Amino acid sequence: MADVKEVVIREPDCVIGGRDLAIIAGPCLVEDEKTTVAIAEELAAICDRLKVPFVFKASYDKANRTSVDSERGLGWQQGLEILARVGETVDVPVLSDVHDVLQVPLAMQALDALQVPAFLSRQTDLLVACGETELPVNIKKGQFLAPEDMEHSIKKVTSTGNHRVMVTERGTTFGYHNLVVDMRGLPIMRRLGYPVVFDATHSVQLPGGGCGVSAGQREYAPVLARAAVAVGIDAVFMEVHPDPDNAPCDGPNMIPLAEVEDVIRRLLSVRRAVGNV
Repeated sequence: MADVKEVVIREPDCVIGGRDLAIIAGPCLVEDEKTTVAIAEELAAICDRLKVPFVFKASYDKANRTSVDSERGLGWQQGLEILARVGETVDVPVLSDVHDVLQVPLAMQALDALQVPAFLSRQTDLLVACGETELPVNIKKGQFLAPEDMEHSIKKVTSTGNHRVMVTERGTTFGYHNLVVDMRGLPIMRRLGYPVVFDATHSVQLPGGGCGVSAGQREYAPVLARAAVAVGIDAVFMEVHPDPDNAPCDGPNMIPLAEVEDVIRRLLSVRRAVGNV
């Protein structure tokens, strides 16, 4: 597997692109402080037991929704305050999406890393603004992009002198209400020289496939994650929730929190079997 730059999210334990497979996980959005902290604590405990680097991810604002009536969360101010408290009280690095250049100065004060959503992966001003923070930037590959085209998105961030960049595969549009993962894209993107993350749960999303909301096939998320680890990646992203069927968004593709440890153990078994391919 091609060498990539290591991206340190928080020293000394959380490195993406290093020797260990990292886990990025959390609920779709910040529902309330109690639930968010509880999920973060459980995920942190699991990853500590398994000795894997962990980054907590939840959205403070789900701006990309199917319907105007879809749940978006608590809003940027309250959402970012809760995420900052998660980082402090649970003592884990925290990642979240930014959707607008104006959000970047606010988000950088609360977060350890910024994420550019897939539909915004070509937005020059947003990518440059994220790069200028000097924080790690995770760029999700647009469902409409070829993997090699992520080179241009990366260069928009690195034009600021910030090379703390990761790229994420989250599936490619395949007809209506469907995504497919081309595993060839993982080594193609990794040859660009930056760590590659596989988004297991959004890759099984069925966009807009649920009568005004997105549907999903969560049973395939662990399957695709194992395949991605076998191909060779640096981190796995997954949305998790204690009760996905009653979660405010993305429930059909989220992994139940009670199943996460077993999922990660299986991923680590694959990693040991194939090595750092």
